[in-house]
Amino acid sequence: MTHTATTAGEPFVHPALFYRGDEEYVDGTVPFLLKGLASGESTAVAAPPDRLRLIRYALGTQADSVYFVDMTRAGRNPGRIIPSVLRAFADGRSEGRVRIIGEPVWPGRSTLEYPACVQHEALINRAFTGREVTILCPYDAVGLPARAIADAYATHPVVITGGTEVNSAAYDVEGVLERCNEALPHPSATATADFTAGTLAVTRDFALQEARALGMAAGRLQDLALIVAELTTNSVVHGGGSGTLRLWAEDARLVCEVADGGRLTDPLAGRRPAAPAQIGGRGLLLVNSLSDLVRVHSGERGTTIRSYLSLP
Repeated sequence: MTHTATTAGEPFVHPALFYRGDEEYVDGTVPFLLKGLASGESTAVAAPPDRLRLIRYALGTQADSVYFVDMTRAGRNPGRIIPSVLRAFADGRSEGRVRIIGEPVWPGRSTLEYPACVQHEALINRAFTGREVTILCPYDAVGLPARAIADAYATHPVVITGGTEVNSAAYDVEGVLERCNEALPHPSATATADFTAGTLAVTRDFALQEARALGMAAGRLQDLALIVAELTTNSVVHGGGSGTLRLWAEDARLVCEVADGGRLTDPLAGRRPAAPAQIGGRGLLLVNSLSDLVRVHSGERGTTIRSYLSLP
């Protein structure tokens, strides 16, 4: 059984678990959950379906006391894992430590998605600072590339291998966040529109027209309309009053990009659940909720946000 200690008195604990094969996965996760259940802690598992099946089977009847989430669906966009999976579970428990297994990186994640996964893992450390929460993140040491294992050392203060826990000498959240804020590749946009406050509705209609031409399904056009409305409005309000919208198709996805002259300084923007009485501040949260993937770059020259939606 593995034991996870806090770092420098911090109540939040965020270890990475490196496993090789199903047996090591079960040995590293099930005792972790059983210890939480024995202590009266609220426990959850967010992982791919094959991992969920292993844990359910090993827990037996005690699986009924654990909350399970299919991470391939709920966490398809890494930008919504913190607000919609981790915070949603932790915030719903009023007292006592919360214990979660979260597996956001699995073999099969695309190269496009992967940087957003690393950024997510780094931001967990900010999102839960000071909270009595333990989040164990399993990594398939056989199926994942070497860079994923190296990044796990950089985003987790503690790592567990073969039941042995050590502090990570490569832990560097700020360095990871700086690296993840990379300039996005030049777009191959097929449609471009500059906008201001007076042309927001026209810009939204333009985006929907172009999306139809690119083959977007009718059921997702409303999602796109909301995404365009939120991103362009944010540009007008926070990005200098104007911006540029671009759309194109890429690898069976529609890409909607909005760029402006503003600078986004809070990397957790769009990743905090909105308080019930909160006025405003839901724009990027909604974009993360509706998108299959969101990528962001922000610097001295401005901010670019890309929303990806699957095409039929």
